[in-house]
Amino acid sequence: MPIDPHLLAVFTMTTIIALITPGPDMLFVLGCGLKGGARAGLLATLGVITGDALYIAAAAAGLAVLLTTFPVVFTVLRIAGAAYLIYLGVQMIRNRRNGQADDLAGSGMPGRRAFLNGVVSSAANPQTFTFMVAFLPQFIDPAAGPVWLQFAILGSVLIVLEFLADGTVGVLAGRIGGWLRARQAVRRRIDAATGTVFIGLGVTLAADS
Repeated sequence: MPIDPHLLAVFTMTTIIALITPGPDMLFVLGCGLKGGARAGLLATLGVITGDALYIAAAAAGLAVLLTTFPVVFTVLRIAGAAYLIYLGVQMIRNRRNGQADDLAGSGMPGRRAFLNGVVSSAANPQTFTFMVAFLPQFIDPAAGPVWLQFAILGSVLIVLEFLADGTVGVLAGRIGGWLRARQAVRRRIDAATGTVFIGLGVTLAADS
């Protein structure tokens, strides 16, 4: 095995602790679940882990060097993603009284849009970038085997654990949200609250260095 079992166990436990701590991705999945149900929560989770997988692949391929050498590339990506989250939040709040917000992250949200929004949320999160390029290499030993294979193993463990953590949050939020959405007054409050969360995430991502 190209990774020491002890290091793999430490990596797994550390990752679990990191994942159960609420962060931007988990809050995003929570909001999608509340607004659109379990399906939207799962699709958002799939989008988030796809974004993480892209970072893992980039780190394994050495593309992280490009982003750190030319930080403007990453800054543009982060700002664009943050602006999109803010846009979603504003639209949810503006349209909460006429039900149009459901088209953004609710039951009428196309699966592809839920997925892509999750990818954007993950890709725009600088903490994801930092985790992938700074944390993963700590468990890589070039003398133990191909570096790309070690990245693939650690990345696969991370993605599975994240799917279980965020997916569970999305499904539970969807179950609760389904009951709440049946009540129009409560649904409007959910629209406003979810929109506020998205705006907050966008502002945080834009301001995070």
